[in-house]
Amino acid sequence: MSSTSHARTAARERNKVLGAVVVGTTIEWYDFFIYAFMANLVFAELFFGPAGPGLASILSLVTIGISFLFRPLGAFLAGHFGDRIGRRPMLVITLLLMGLATTLVGALPTYEQAGVLAPILLMLLRILQGLSAGGEWGGAVLMAIEHAPANRRGLYGSFVQAGVPLGLMLATGVLAAIRALFPGDAFLEVGWRIPFFVSIVLVVIGFVVRRSVDESPVFQEIKETAQEQSAPIIQVFKKYGLVVITCAMIFMANNAAGYMTTGGYVQGLASRPVDGVPPGLGFDPVGVQLAAFAGSFTWLIFTFLAGFLSDRIGRKRVYLIGWVVLALGIIPLFQLVYTGVAGVALATVLLGIGLGLTYGAQAAWYAESFPASVRFSGVSIAYAFGAIIGGAFAPTIAQALLQSTGTTWAIVAYLLVTVVISIVGTLLTKDRTGIPLSVEFERSGRWADWKRGDSVDASVLSDVDREAIAAAEAAARR
Repeated sequence: MSSTSHARTAARERNKVLGAVVVGTTIEWYDFFIYAFMANLVFAELFFGPAGPGLASILSLVTIGISFLFRPLGAFLAGHFGDRIGRRPMLVITLLLMGLATTLVGALPTYEQAGVLAPILLMLLRILQGLSAGGEWGGAVLMAIEHAPANRRGLYGSFVQAGVPLGLMLATGVLAAIRALFPGDAFLEVGWRIPFFVSIVLVVIGFVVRRSVDESPVFQEIKETAQEQSAPIIQVFKKYGLVVITCAMIFMANNAAGYMTTGGYVQGLASRPVDGVPPGLGFDPVGVQLAAFAGSFTWLIFTFLAGFLSDRIGRKRVYLIGWVVLALGIIPLFQLVYTGVAGVALATVLLGIGLGLTYGAQAAWYAESFPASVRFSGVSIAYAFGAIIGGAFAPTIAQALLQSTGTTWAIVAYLLVTVVISIVGTLLTKDRTGIPLSVEFERSGRWADWKRGDSVDASVLSDVDREAIAAAEAAARR
């Protein structure tokens, strides 16, 4: 096969990988967000009603955060086996686990039907979702980034990140349709279950797509050179513990602010009845979901833009710009929400710009922060820890601050503090844009000292990078 034909085949495989990554992550996050939406809308009444309105709402939101506590375990397991047996098998397993847990939530009895067993089963299924989410992201990142040319990793990685706003768009769209078809008490009695049952159809589609892609070329190189670690998680904490911490700090603010919408907090506040559990603003629920959909679309566009820009000006610069924009979106967030459905749309759109700019480059930056032999473990654990300190209990904290202070400005202050912490993490983390991801480069001893702009010896380039160079030269000749 000629070098040109080989490059074309490799390009087709990369496109197939990107498609599989987007489909799979979108489905996984749809499952995750549907649960969060229902926790804000109906779970307090259906599963925690005897606790009383105030405590029931807090308990319902706590179940969102519980899943985050189990993300590190999911990250440990997926990272260990992903660095040992491959990226692709873990992607399939996490997708199936998430789909099974989500579908079963739709079949649960309520507290009125099963007593205390109902909330216990609900929490157990949410824990399974957390295990799956902890392992999903790292595998998807490495499948995309390790297939990507070095000068397009930010863009390729943004396809992984796009799963969150796409999953949010899918969840808000399905929920808007269900609320229109099942208004009032019908939604509380039957309608809330349907979005969970939709998951089984989506998972079958995702399973078929993910089974069709090849294993990551970097992992194939690891197997061929027998470079897999016997205990990659121990190596991550021993050699790269500080990197895990600073990467987690980077994710904190995006996750905390993002969970104002992905966690359903803004939608719940805006659409619950004034006399609801807990009380809301009583806006049209379908209109609120469509407004959140607009914010999700904005988040999606700026996610791709951030990935694209990070390949040109570096990951760190894009993030620093993004933190300023995100802070400017946080400040008027709730004041706009209180004005009506149009205000909810404007608030989530403004927030979505900053969320996209501080999310699109994350996959590439994380992947470039850890060497090949422990990369799955490193990116998964850093992401899981960032989610715990960021979004895990963000809706719960927001509701507790609102109930204790009586003002949403307390929530704004909390979110701005997370932005400051993430800025510190951004400044402390080395920008390694373009670093070789191959096993050969890790073995060369240059990994620790390499930084953006350093020269690259052709002998340590990955096969993907060599193929990209060949394709570019062939295109130049044509």
